Amino acid sequence: MSETRYPSMIIMGVQGSGKSTIGKALADRLNIDFIDGDDLHPKANKDKMGAGHPLTDEDRVPWLKVIGDTIAAGRAEGRITIVACSALKRWYRELLRSSDQQLVFLHLVGDRGVLANRLAHRDHEFMPSTLLDSQMETLEPLAEWEQGIAISIDQSPEAIVDEVSRILIARAAGRDVLPGPATTLTGTIELPGA
Repeated sequence: MSETRYPSMIIMGVQGSGKSTIGKALADRLNIDFIDGDDLHPKANKDKMGAGHPLTDEDRVPWLKVIGDTIAAGRAEGRITIVACSALKRWYRELLRSSDQQLVFLHLVGDRGVLANRLAHRDHEFMPSTLLDSQMETLEPLAEWEQGIAISIDQSPEAIVDEVSRILIARAAGRDVLPGPATTLTGTIELPGA
């Protein structure tokens, strides 16, 4: 049986930030579901990105709605879901949040050099590394009013999962928590049933 005391989450950030790696590990740690948002892209989006063309807002809206619907369906069935999804713009995140008002965003933050180095050592099915610059230009960091956690990727995936788990477990127990030195909390993280 999966956990229900944590909020559904979007692991956000540009390509190469480790969204899938962190999302899977965090879901395993907290005993909740994980979905890679890339798997929910329609074929036309995958083909466009595979050809090296950035998606437009019009391309992204149906995809974001599918992600939101997936999160809402899980919640209706008593499941909490973590989804890896770039969620680069604030209005994308608002669209996603319309599916679950308690949705929390975990922003994996890294500088271009670190991200480019990671991308040079991986081969993604349909996301060529040439899209990094357009993603970085599009990215709008979490605003103070958004429920979220921003954390530096200049540490191991294990350290990131440890820190995020520590914050969520403390909040689930009703305790205030101070973020670590590489972490910033935004908004007020509300938990299911709170």
